[in-house]
Amino acid sequence: MTETPAVEWLTIPDLTEMLGLKVSQVRRLIEERALLAQRVDGIWKVPAPFIVDGEPMHELKGTIILLGDSGFSDDEAMNWLLSTEESLGVAPIDALKAGRKAEVRRVAQSLAF
Repeated sequence: MTETPAVEWLTIPDLTEMLGLKVSQVRRLIEERALLAQRVDGIWKVPAPFIVDGEPMHELKGTIILLGDSGFSDDEAMNWLLSTEESLGVAPIDALKAGRKAEVRRVAQSLAF
C-alpha cells in the first residue's frame, strides 16, 4: 500500500452526521466511487478534503473513475489526489477545489499505466 500524506480523516459515522445520510448511503457513495475510503487503524475513513460545503466534491467522482481506468488502485488514486503533483504545483485535490478540473484530469490521463 502506498503511504497517504498526512490528512484529516472522517469516519463513516462522521460522514453520516456531516452529510445527513444513513450509513448505507455513505457506503453507496464509496461503492459508486463518489468518494474513496481507506482503512486507517482498522477503521474505514475518508479524507476530509474530499468533502466540500457539506457534500462530496462533485469533480471527484469522474476523476476517481479516470484514475481507475488509468490503472490506479484506490490507494494509489487517493495518494495521488492528496500529494503535491509537480506538473500542477499543488495537490490535485487542491487544484480541483480551485476549479482546475480539466487540467487535473489531463495530468491524470497522462499518467496512465
